[in-house]
Amino acid sequence: MNPTLNVTITEDQRDCYQEISNVAMGQAADLLARLLDVHVILPIPVVNLLEVNELRMALSGIESTDSVSGVCQGFIGNGISGEALLIFNDASFGDISKLLKYGGELDNSLELELLMDVANILIGACLRGIAEQLDVVFSQGHPIVLGQHVNLAELINANNYRWTKTLAVEINYKIEGFDINCDLLLLFTEEAIEALNTKINFLLDD
Repeated sequence: MNPTLNVTITEDQRDCYQEISNVAMGQAADLLARLLDVHVILPIPVVNLLEVNELRMALSGIESTDSVSGVCQGFIGNGISGEALLIFNDASFGDISKLLKYGGELDNSLELELLMDVANILIGACLRGIAEQLDVVFSQGHPIVLGQHVNLAELINANNYRWTKTLAVEINYKIEGFDINCDLLLLFTEEAIEALNTKINFLLDD
């Protein structure tokens, strides 16, 4: 990493990132809603340029005392790289298991399967939606389990980031009538922001 790298985003760029994320988030929510036959509640995505050590504060949908499980998945394409982090409130597992019609007793193994299934749906659809709008192609790495039944600090510390600043997009998914709450965090590296800004400026000038 270049230690002199100075990355910024303007308010117009932030608004554009938010709109792109909103479209991608909607596509992912639609997929989830059709799969589970439910109504997915979608807030406006939150876009921030952050120091990596500020990530915990950025996760507004999760209390620091909550027990959570998480999966991360790296992605790269066209000079843009980062990680997608899905954080699942452990209280959600019972209802998501019923909706997905999983049989058997809910244990760590089944919860991990549920977590991976939801991560595949939301991360895959969101990245596709963003890639289509920016005219890029992302290759996704294998999903990695960061932790099960831990607090947020442990989960984020488990993923020691190799960069100091990140463009973070936080998307909180809730399902109406069910105790299901998860946060999808898209974290773009410092080096990716310049390439992203170039793409965003092209859209803004269009």
